[in-house]
Amino acid sequence: MRMTWFGHSAVRIETGDAVIMIDPFLTDSPTFTGDAMQAASGATHVVLTHGHDDHIGDTVDICKQTGAQLVANFEICMYLGGKGLENVSPGNHGGRIDCGAFDVAFVPAWHSSASIVDGVPVYLGNPAGIVIHPKAAGDPVVLHMGDTDIFNDMALIHEIHQPSFGFVPIGDRFTMGGELAARACRNYFRFDTVVPVHYATFPIIDQDASTFQQAMQGSQTTVLLPEIGVAFEP
Repeated sequence: MRMTWFGHSAVRIETGDAVIMIDPFLTDSPTFTGDAMQAASGATHVVLTHGHDDHIGDTVDICKQTGAQLVANFEICMYLGGKGLENVSPGNHGGRIDCGAFDVAFVPAWHSSASIVDGVPVYLGNPAGIVIHPKAAGDPVVLHMGDTDIFNDMALIHEIHQPSFGFVPIGDRFTMGGELAARACRNYFRFDTVVPVHYATFPIIDQDASTFQQAMQGSQTTVLLPEIGVAFEP
């Protein structure tokens, strides 16, 4: 498995013959300076946690140019279907979606989900975290938490899915801050490795991961801070 973090919550995961783009906020991201279509080259799937613009990002262009299948909740699939996407695979909390080289499961996230159209929010279903269950031997189960606060049922997510790798929002204001994110990781999960995300993108959220790193000291989990746009192996 290979992964790439593109800043904010945008992630690329390569497993088996699949190339998964999660929440591909690229073109309008202040922290990503590359080419969005190059970052998404070879994409087979785009998976979205929720409908905010800083998570939908370049989804429509990526799907149209690569032929990637959109995997998201029903409301997002119908909304983006209205923008010309035909290859969509809708789902919701509970159960799994078979995507060939991997399965996707939607799990709860405490947040909101809408897109702004002509200044008016358009409801886009419940926000979610995304669990990627690879079918390639040895590849870890990955939890991308999306945008969320801490909540007790994170323990149930771990019990059911057993993720060993996590992408965890730490930016505060709209998601957990560093201390709460660390508490979530330490109390409810047993990750081998976590990558903090959703920080340093905008001035009103935390600008670095230091609070999270300090709060994770002494845990059994490795905190990885990958360079934006540089692939790594979990």
